[in-house]
Amino acid sequence: MPADTPKPYDSVALKQVFVHNLNRLYFSKCYLNGHLSHLIARASFPALQMAMEEFWEDVQRQIKRLQLVYDLMNEVPSDKNCNPIKSIIKDGFCLEDDQDMSFFIDADIMAYLQLLEHINITSCRTLKMIAGMLKNEQAQQLLTECFDESIDNDHLFQLISKEYFTSEG
Repeated sequence: MPADTPKPYDSVALKQVFVHNLNRLYFSKCYLNGHLSHLIARASFPALQMAMEEFWEDVQRQIKRLQLVYDLMNEVPSDKNCNPIKSIIKDGFCLEDDQDMSFFIDADIMAYLQLLEHINITSCRTLKMIAGMLKNEQAQQLLTECFDESIDNDHLFQLISKEYFTSEG
């Protein structure tokens, strides 16, 4: 083990890892929040649009919870090193591209929203674990609420996808 590698339970290193990953989650939610109205407008399937409206409300609640987590940790959000998640949103949804086929747009939206929820689920799981190691039960609870919503949204988009692809249009 290199000399500069911190011990796994070093609270300073744990907090740095926590804040780094919190930043990625927070700014991906903020970026998504800023683009959801555009995505909803691009969707053609009414059930998908309704699900996205519900999802957007969850994203806004999660942003508020994550802001509370920053307060609990005495930290300020930093957008440094958050480009990978933003790139998934920007590139995955082809935000600048105009596609003529609504089928492709709807399919992309359903696939990428599920992908994002899987990233959120994994991020929240990791953050909850580290918050527990840092003995911050309030942050752990707020992250559990975000985690639970992400699980619910993933299931919602699975159901919407199933309905979309099996409906007799």
